[in-house]
Amino acid sequence: MTRTLVVDPERPDPDVIAEAAEVIRRGGLVAFPTETVYGLGANALDPDAVRRIFEAKGRPSTDPLIVHIAHVGQLGQVASRVPAEARALALAFWAGPLTLIVPKQPSIPDVVTAGLPSVAVRVPAHRVARALMETAGVPVAAPSANRFSRPSPTRAEHVLDDLDGRIDLVLDGGPTPIGVESTIVDCTVSPPVLRRPGGITREQLLALVPALVVESRAGEADTAQPAPGQLLRHYAPRARVTLYEGAPEAVVERVGRDVRQLAGQGSRIGILAPEEDVMALAPRIAALAASGRVTARAFGPRRDPGQAARRLFDTMRALDAEGPDVMLAIGVGAEAIGAAIHDRLLRAAEGRIVRVP
Repeated sequence: MTRTLVVDPERPDPDVIAEAAEVIRRGGLVAFPTETVYGLGANALDPDAVRRIFEAKGRPSTDPLIVHIAHVGQLGQVASRVPAEARALALAFWAGPLTLIVPKQPSIPDVVTAGLPSVAVRVPAHRVARALMETAGVPVAAPSANRFSRPSPTRAEHVLDDLDGRIDLVLDGGPTPIGVESTIVDCTVSPPVLRRPGGITREQLLALVPALVVESRAGEADTAQPAPGQLLRHYAPRARVTLYEGAPEAVVERVGRDVRQLAGQGSRIGILAPEEDVMALAPRIAALAASGRVTARAFGPRRDPGQAARRLFDTMRALDAEGPDVMLAIGVGAEAIGAAIHDRLLRAAEGRIVRVP
């Protein structure tokens, strides 16, 4: 069984951190909280330890990992060269939810980078994560601590749901404060490319890198990906997800109609939506909800997308645990961190979108 150690997210116990760091140094796997989601860490310089991450998660070797370091001064241990844009972004947003792709040092094993000459690297802001990096004394390769393609873990319970018995240790630091993964900017190309939206918004990045290019792509699992999180199916529950886009009032009307149609076909339906939309849907689905055929869960208010991001995966997992056949999802728009929510829902839906005029 996987051991769990509870740790104060503000004042992590040095003895607990030292125990976890020793597991990392000897080639083990430790799940730990970051400000984004829980990560599954191994010594990034130990290829055998890194392979254990892929085995535990069931992750394809073509999907590279993010290497976590304790502070910007360690960037030279991981990167062979730091482009000017990467340096500016690091100084502005580290420690924090920003991952930079840069040319890698030869000491970083190919298993970390899917054989590519570049490496994704970031400095987490969470005190538990940084304490672990500092105490371990090595760069730590860490994707999200879940089974591959499942919703990301924002609580230690989510980690254990997916990986109990597959990893050595979980540091339980409570819920993560941002709730969606880091933003990824590829600085090996000019101009730099935003590969994944996340906790640092496009608007914040453009203030420093006006030439930034935004790229949305769906990679193939058998091809080395330029960054994590590029595959079309990702962050997905067991239920089949469909994402709805459009004006909120029109989307609510369409979802209400589709719920009634799906229920008539015998499906059990889950609705994952902002609070405002769940309230608007309530009278339309009241009878079906009372019968147990439909469950609607709100992941946060549209007016507060930060809260919505923080609760997204937790709510998705809870709704999926109720066993719906299908899940109808509504986002909060595509501005600021809403873009990260949209990206996660789009990939959870494997690109299935209903665009409502």
